Amino acid sequence: MTETGPIVIIGGGHAAAQLCAGLQEAGQGARVHLVCEEPELPYQRPPLSKTFLKSEQESLQAHRAEAWYAQAGITLHQADPAVAIDRAGKTVQLRSGASLPYDQLVLATGARPRRLPKVPDALDNVALLRSAADALRLRAQLQAASSLTVLGGGFIGLEIAATARALGKAVTVLESAPRLLARSVSAELAEHVLQTHRASGIDLRLGASTEGFEHDGQHLVALTVDGQRQTVDLLVMGIGAAPDIALAQAAGLMCDNGIVVDGQMRTSDPAILAVGDCANFPEAGSGRRLRLESVQNANDQARCAVATLLGREAPYRALPWFWSEQASLRLQMAGLMPAAADSTRHRRPGATAASFSILHYVGETLTCVESVNAPMDHIMSRKLLEAGISPAPALACDAGVPLKNHLPPA
Repeated sequence: MTETGPIVIIGGGHAAAQLCAGLQEAGQGARVHLVCEEPELPYQRPPLSKTFLKSEQESLQAHRAEAWYAQAGITLHQADPAVAIDRAGKTVQLRSGASLPYDQLVLATGARPRRLPKVPDALDNVALLRSAADALRLRAQLQAASSLTVLGGGFIGLEIAATARALGKAVTVLESAPRLLARSVSAELAEHVLQTHRASGIDLRLGASTEGFEHDGQHLVALTVDGQRQTVDLLVMGIGAAPDIALAQAAGLMCDNGIVVDGQMRTSDPAILAVGDCANFPEAGSGRRLRLESVQNANDQARCAVATLLGREAPYRALPWFWSEQASLRLQMAGLMPAAADSTRHRRPGATAASFSILHYVGETLTCVESVNAPMDHIMSRKLLEAGISPAPALACDAGVPLKNHLPPA
């Protein structure tokens, strides 16, 4: 390790929390300044669309207590976002006017929900979900609403829809694509998700054309769906997210669907790294560039960045995995979905009709496993994929043989 000066981390999500933990463990906490846009300490974000929305008794789950940061020597800058980066002077300007010098800078700015340009930002009954403040507002709105309309059938939209339905709300989900989760899961799994939500009472419409947003300046009154006017009580926009790259672009860093980094998480400026949802990185082996929005990716890229910051760099090679909880559905995915034309899929039965896994092969190589209410299959699938082991489909899909039996002895 050659650097001994300040490390400034911009961000307050999972990646930022993991960066702090890794640097503290290496005895480097006193070098760290954590710059957070929100007033809260970094907290667990997945519950915001689920348990947090259900009850006023639910509170934020901080990654670490404030005392931990103090003991680690980490300087916190809460509710004081970075507004500019001076690469030549190696300083970060904060909204308060403070200027933080850095030897190394890490951007963990995440992604922001997409908005519809036809819908004004300040309407009382239109919600997005990214932050704790968003979740608190949406929780209060849900309590007062009798019905919910969700634009978008992605993970966030479906999680919120399932939560609202569990609270007894009438729920409509409008998805413009011909199927759910087209960028994330297989058509077979998407169909199972669709039928499960419809069976729960959610009005889920595919190929929906949504336009004609009617508002009175304070409330969204109605929208037009497939040519029919539909009144709105509460609307959530879950139409995807865009990487938060404003700071990076203004500083002249290379950006392309995210902040472009190398395998060690370095940007086009070697003194600046980027990790998590905002980073566009090369996939190990294939070299293709990816940007992933997941807790796993944020945490593992943060670990890779810590190694780079400490002069122990190694390329990022972590296996991607994801999860989503939607009422009775616990979806877990290991590996990245292969192109349909290049792959075959095989269904492994679970303990019940609502429990199964779908194994995806390219040739004879196992590349991805999707599991529904089958957590042990998911854990073992990750181990198989990480070890590069591809059991024959007929063997892997034998429900009487645990997937762990295909792993070599410990």
